[in-house]
Parts: sequence; structure tokens; C-alpha cells
Amino acid sequence: MWCPTLNGKSGPKYLSIAEAIGESLADGSLSEGCRLPAQRDLAYELGISLNTVSRAYAEAVRRGFVHGEVGRGTYVRAAGPLPAHTQRAGMQRPADGPVDFTLNLPAAGDGAAALAHTLGTLRSASALESFLDYQTGGGIARHAAAGARWIGQLGLDADEGNIVLTNGAQHGLLASIMAATRPGDVVLTESMTYAPVKAIAAHLGRKLFPVAMDEEGLSPEALELACTGSSARTLYCLPTLHTPTTATMSEGRRRDIAAIARRHDLTIIEDDVFGFLPPERPPPIAHFAPERTLFVTSVSKCLAPGLRVGYVLAPERLSGSLRAMVNLSCWMPPPLMAEIASRWIEDGTARRLNEFQRSEAQHRQSMARRILGARCRNNEPCGFHEWLLLPPYWRADAFRRAAEERGVKLLTAETFAVEGSTPPNAIRLCLSHETTRERVVHGLEIIARLFDEETDMADLVV
Repeated sequence: MWCPTLNGKSGPKYLSIAEAIGESLADGSLSEGCRLPAQRDLAYELGISLNTVSRAYAEAVRRGFVHGEVGRGTYVRAAGPLPAHTQRAGMQRPADGPVDFTLNLPAAGDGAAALAHTLGTLRSASALESFLDYQTGGGIARHAAAGARWIGQLGLDADEGNIVLTNGAQHGLLASIMAATRPGDVVLTESMTYAPVKAIAAHLGRKLFPVAMDEEGLSPEALELACTGSSARTLYCLPTLHTPTTATMSEGRRRDIAAIARRHDLTIIEDDVFGFLPPERPPPIAHFAPERTLFVTSVSKCLAPGLRVGYVLAPERLSGSLRAMVNLSCWMPPPLMAEIASRWIEDGTARRLNEFQRSEAQHRQSMARRILGARCRNNEPCGFHEWLLLPPYWRADAFRRAAEERGVKLLTAETFAVEGSTPPNAIRLCLSHETTRERVVHGLEIIARLFDEETDMADLVV
């Protein structure tokens, strides 16, 4: 019979039991489908009141660790999204209303159990005051070492001395652009790019120069022309699961981009925020041009979006400037958050949570292919988003409005188009934000029906 150890735990016993259930989920001593002891039996074993155990089980249900079946007992729930009735207003994703395909976030998995376990171990740790102070020396070095270990899984030889921590990848991109460029500089990028980078460039006074793409992403021939036809000395690109198009560069393409960057003395800002999703993928561009690449990644897309910890692997010549830009923009990432990420990387929790994201993405991609068929363009089965080219009788904005009228939110190609480029007639669907697969299926079925409304929609052609 499973029985928690409450020695060393402070606070109300019912909370300690609920936390112990979460810890046992995290370390594998409780697995999916396991039945917890009858409340009366556990009360007798622990020498506490039946009411205390009842409160503990109710708290475990509220946290999404277990579910109760009347007349049968209490069982460990399957790993995956929290049940709708456990969601708290403002803290979880809506379980009703419009199906939202606009947000490219990881699925709502079982990170809560891992967090409960980590916070429980931190509660008894010494020197907690260090997480409330400015970080220098040892704390930063340890967190950087965890970042180097994390990045090392992608095929990069990362020296912890060249790892700079940021508040997520988007902050890493901001700091990298500030470190590598000056106001008025031109930055090359794919003709369709990550929308926040467009906003960052505009606010910093940098001009984005669009470079044509093909089915693999950034075109080497177009990049060569852009280098000779502009004053740009910086390239921003997203080689793995490009947003919005889902393109992933082959190893040969990455080598070509690195060679062009060397010939034209380009600094590369490589956004690898989705790099941990594919179980197999080519090495990053930074592997082929480490001396000129700022490699940006995080744990937010592959583990949990609220864990705002990013890592930038910087070449020696840019690491000082990058650290200065991080200090200028936020001084430092929150030490407690960096500690949680480091512990998860060190104890294998990060690997387990990332595997869940891969599995859930694969399920949702399979649903998209079943419902939308050949319209799906994503060849990576573990990606979060889909890129759909619209038929000629639809225009993207009209399709978006029609989808919203039917209860589905999506983004059109125009959101991602760099000024000076012509966006294709296409839409992006993010499949991972919704809490349940059922809502994803419902939204995809609405999209599929819209694709088939050729006759009724013919009058919308501009």
C-alpha cells in the first residue's frame, strides 16, 4: 500500500499528503491508473483523522493529481491536460468559448505535479535568501551549467561561460538584437517571420529586410542576393519548425547559410525555440558557424510557457555586450525560476515533460491530418502548428472572419509578413494551446467545412 512519509514536512497535514501525492507522481512511485489507499486505511496507517485524509484527497483532486470514482475509489489521473473542472479562472486556459488556434504555446501537461515536488524540496533547502537577492558568481554559474547541458542535447558543444540567461526566448531575441546591431541597422530575415521580432525591430529602430523562402525555409540564393544588395550585417532566422510556415532546414541548407554568413561577415541570431520538439533534427546553424551565431532557446515552448527561462549561447566577441543588454533590460532573470528550470534539467523532469509535449503534439498533428488531409503542410509530426494554403475562392482575411463567426480564432499570413514582402494566401493554426483534444477536433472540423464552402463563398473573392 502506498503511504506518504510526512517526516520533515511542516504545515497542515492534509496539504502535506496532497504534496506527497504530487511528489510520488513526479518520481514515478505512483503511476497512471494506480488506486490510492482507502481513506480510512490511510488514516489508520498515518495515525490521523479520517477528515484529514478526506481533505487531502480533495486537494489532490483539485490540483489534478487524481480523480475519484464513486463506489470505486481514488485513482491517479492520466498525464495530460487538467480536467476542465479543476481549472481556476485567470490561471488556466478557457475550457469553453471560441476555439483558440492563435497562441503557439505548449500543451497543458502535468507540470503542476513536478512543480509541487520541486517547491516542496526547495522549502527545506538552505540559503533560500539567495533567491531573493541579486545573483553573482556561483548561482549564475550553476544555472548556466544547466543551460549548457540542456543545449548540449541539440548537438551543440556549449561552454557554460558563454551561456547568458534571459527571461525566456523572446527576451533573448531582444537582448541579442540590441547586442548585435545599432539603431538604423538592417537585419535580414525570412520574408515571413516571428511576429514579435517585427515589433522589436520597429521599437529599436532596426529595419527588417525580407529574404525569400522555399519549402525548406530561408533560400540561400536569396540570402546571397540580399547580402550584396543591402548593408545588412545581421541575419535573424528560425531554421527548425519555422513560424508560421513549419519549414525545417536540412543539414545541407544549414551549412549553406553558415557559409554565406562567413563570406559576408554576417552575425546570425538563430531562434531555436522549437528545437526540442523533434526527436531527431539537423544540428543548429550555430554548430557550423559558432564564432558568429547567437543561439537562442528556452524551456518555455518545450516544457511550460510560464517558466520564463531562456538561454543564449553567445560567441566570445558578443557575450559581454549580450550580458550588458540583459542587465539593461531586466538586470537578471528571477533566480527562483532559473533554479526550478535547473533542477528539472538536472533530475530528468525536463526530459519527461518535453517527451509529453512531443507525444501530445504528435496526437494533435494526427488529428489535423485526419480532418484536413493533404491541406496540412507540416511534415514534422511533433510540431505545434499547421500552415494551410487557402484555395483561390477564399481570401485569408475573409476566411479568418468566417472562422471567428463560427467560433474559431486563427491568424493569417499577413501577421507574419515582413514589410516589403507579399504574404501568401494562407493561415496558421496552433494546435497545442487548447486544453482538450476534443476542442481541437471541434475547431478543425469547422475549418474543414469552411474549406468546402466554395460555392457559397465565391462572392468574397476580391
